[in-house]
Amino acid sequence: MCELLAMSANVPTDIVFSFTGLAERGGVTGPHVDGWGITFYEGKGSRTFKDACPSSESHIARLIKSYPIKSETVISHIRQANRGCVALENTHPFDRELWGLNWTYAHNGQLSDYKDKFAVRRFRPVGDTDSELAFCWILEKLVARFGDERPEDMLPVFAYVAELAEEVRSLGVFNMILSEGNYLMSFCSNNLSHITRRAPFGKAKLIDTDVVIDFDKETTPNDVVTVIATRPLTDNEAWNIMQPGQWQLFCKGEVVGGGAFVANTDTSE
Repeated sequence: MCELLAMSANVPTDIVFSFTGLAERGGVTGPHVDGWGITFYEGKGSRTFKDACPSSESHIARLIKSYPIKSETVISHIRQANRGCVALENTHPFDRELWGLNWTYAHNGQLSDYKDKFAVRRFRPVGDTDSELAFCWILEKLVARFGDERPEDMLPVFAYVAELAEEVRSLGVFNMILSEGNYLMSFCSNNLSHITRRAPFGKAKLIDTDVVIDFDKETTPNDVVTVIATRPLTDNEAWNIMQPGQWQLFCKGEVVGGGAFVANTDTSE
């Protein structure tokens, strides 16, 4: 399976520390060697870096680890291929334009018997992964529900995405990160965790490599930064482990929405 990383912050913040830990899982401390990618939002624009090489060996990944690109919203992914060959077009995150917004999406998991369900016309996959096809289907459903004009209130949009994600979860494992630049949504199928850092800040130590950072020296008292990852990246902080069917919506580092889909355990006739 793949691993996810995302960030929502109330001020432009670099993700060098967290990405350094994630990149080690792409071939050193983990088996996710089939490509990686990262998207940084800057206002209405976004910049994406991808490589089909393992993140632990990629020269582009070294750039990201050494160059502190500051953003309020970031999505990253390291891949262990199961659907689709190892190729740049199958490397997450995937992006599409909808309502004049750049939407970015990454998925961890594997789906089965999905091709008949994901009928798409307007949004079509470039590669041949189940992940990208599911993304295209979600966008098709958003247009069908909300039309071609951007809704004034985006909260119902993400609540509907959560319903769609729960449908997809019935087809397999579907841990997902989605953003249009302002909001950041996470949906848990089986493995997702998050941590929100705010004052008073302290030191954090990566699990996957010997790197320690003192956030008190890198932040201001007003900073709020939430990091989402498939598995906790540090071993001296208390991460929140999400439950299957749970989703959360962040904006500028704070939770602004969410809920949970509870499995039906009623066995009565």
